[in-house]
Amino acid sequence: MASGRGLSGMGIHRKRGGGSRLPIVLVIFFSVLAPLIFFVGRGLYTSASIDQNDIPSGSSKQVIDVIAASTVDLGPLSLDSLRKSNMSASWKFVGAETSVENNATSEFLACMLIWLSPTDGRSQLVDTPAKQFRRQLRERRREKRAADLVQQDDEAIVKLENAAIERSKSVDSAVLGKYSIWRKENENDNSDSTVRLMRDQMIMARVYLSIAKMKNKPDLQQELQSRLKESQRALGDTAADADLHHSVPEKIKLMGQVLSKAREQLYDCKLVTGKLRAMLQTADEQVRSLKKQSTFLSQLAAKTIPNGIHCMSMRLTIEYYLLPPEKRKFPGSENLENPNLYHYALFSDNVLAASVVVNSTIMNAKDSSKHVFHLVTDKLNFGAMNMWFLLNPPGKAAIHVENVDEFKWLNSSYCPVLRQLESASMKEYYFKADHPTTLSSGASNLKYRNPKYLSMLNHLRFYLPQVYPKLNKILFLDDDIVVQKDLTRLWSVDLQGKVNGAVETCGESFHRFDKYLNFTNPHIARSFDPNACGWAYGMNMFDLKEWKKKDITGIYHKWQNMNEDRTLWKLGTLPPGLITFYNLTHPLEKSWHVLGLGYNPSVDRSEIENAAVVHYNGNMKPWLELAMTKYRSYWTKYIKSRNMDFGCGDLYVDFGCGVIRPTPIAFVHEPACFLSIVPRV
Repeated sequence: MASGRGLSGMGIHRKRGGGSRLPIVLVIFFSVLAPLIFFVGRGLYTSASIDQNDIPSGSSKQVIDVIAASTVDLGPLSLDSLRKSNMSASWKFVGAETSVENNATSEFLACMLIWLSPTDGRSQLVDTPAKQFRRQLRERRREKRAADLVQQDDEAIVKLENAAIERSKSVDSAVLGKYSIWRKENENDNSDSTVRLMRDQMIMARVYLSIAKMKNKPDLQQELQSRLKESQRALGDTAADADLHHSVPEKIKLMGQVLSKAREQLYDCKLVTGKLRAMLQTADEQVRSLKKQSTFLSQLAAKTIPNGIHCMSMRLTIEYYLLPPEKRKFPGSENLENPNLYHYALFSDNVLAASVVVNSTIMNAKDSSKHVFHLVTDKLNFGAMNMWFLLNPPGKAAIHVENVDEFKWLNSSYCPVLRQLESASMKEYYFKADHPTTLSSGASNLKYRNPKYLSMLNHLRFYLPQVYPKLNKILFLDDDIVVQKDLTRLWSVDLQGKVNGAVETCGESFHRFDKYLNFTNPHIARSFDPNACGWAYGMNMFDLKEWKKKDITGIYHKWQNMNEDRTLWKLGTLPPGLITFYNLTHPLEKSWHVLGLGYNPSVDRSEIENAAVVHYNGNMKPWLELAMTKYRSYWTKYIKSRNMDFGCGDLYVDFGCGVIRPTPIAFVHEPACFLSIVPRV
């Protein structure tokens, strides 16, 4: 039946009674129909095996699609045309109801196309359509995976670039100066060559000018002097070629001609070398002198009080003494000697700095009602300090302000420092008008000749049991620190019988005892280890019970008496502190106290953020214009005021960032700007 249909479909008809054509029919049968029957039978077998093993029912069209896809690149013999919508009815399949005739015909045509397609020496009949389909799926998965990896790589590069951009924004170029490797003059080794050439010409012009004067060459001397002045005016303070005037090349040419003329007439190798050496020595002396002056002025600027803070103190003092006596008292006075509370000692003559210390401690405390602040100041700032905290009370904490000048027991007969400060040699050291440490001469130890060492506020830290006799423990704080975390855990730290709990500051060889003490002195050399680690004042937990047992104040007096001629150490409180608490200091974790914000521009930001206390030790105090901008915000965010008028007469308050406000002002409005007061125009 199948062979009959095949013949009928090909238009071959046998006429009845045509016996004479039998041989022709047999030839046609064996030459044409036999191969057709073979391929049709093979196609039916392959289709049945695929249907049973690999391809679900109703997927005959998928097989045709796979064959079409696999032969699309084989030229004109492709099944793509079979997938078009205008197929004849014999090429359309509907699930399992497709007729056997249509299946057989489609399989036959598919196999014929594969068989007739060109190959690369390997028979494509080896792989079934199902295997080809799976291979294509694997290839598509590989392509998708490769695309995903490329996309992930691109995303990683974008993230790295964004991270680098964000990191570059955090660099504070103001601290490191205005130098940048990206500036135009630093693009290559030959940048600003014109400026350097002009400077070299000016140096040689000065040399030849001196020689011309020596050898009595007035015409050449006048010409050199004229060209030198022109070059000086053209160069001025210019540092980059781009800033030079367009007439500079002509001036360089004229100067070169004069120098060539001077070389021909005046050059003497020995003489020129001597002049250059003399100029180098003169420049070196000028640099040293300027460094000394810079040291003097920086020390002077660091120890002065800004106008705004000074005027604020005067206004507060006036307001305080205008109050009736009953309104000058602080609440919570019953807690001042309660040993079960957390007590702080703060000695300062800077009202604003002291307010930041107190405010930052309270704002980070878990329960402010358990904290007690003991402030000691001098008589000049006593009224201002009281008035500030009357107007800006520290939450529920207790506060007490005392005047150091009212401590009658602190006198020269008891305190060696006071006795030494009253001596003639000490007065000469500080106040002698023709003392060698003037502005013109400078000195390497100018910082030790600072008026703050004349104040007993600086030495009062050695008399804590005398000032607070009923307390067991007290936390000493400097006025240039900022508290960032709750400090109550310090009271539970076991000092292991030591008196002082402090953070050590020594590195491999830095901030050890030999930096502060004179180990050429036999008393120092036999009593202390030069490699012993130093520690920092600023945040210190003192056990006053152990202090009294070990007579710490007596040890301090002993060594202070021995240093009357200042041969053991220079002035200051850290060297005698290192001596007094030698082997009596318990090291605290470094995160309790991070130092350097007053002199070190490279303190790690993560250390600052994680620190319980940050310390602006150094000259660049946060209330000064010298302060480093990158660190100032940690201090200014704790400034607090309540509508106070602390102007200095008819003055404006200048915040240093373009904001001018007439008094009254509130500090909290402009926290990031430097405070100063300027005359009202």
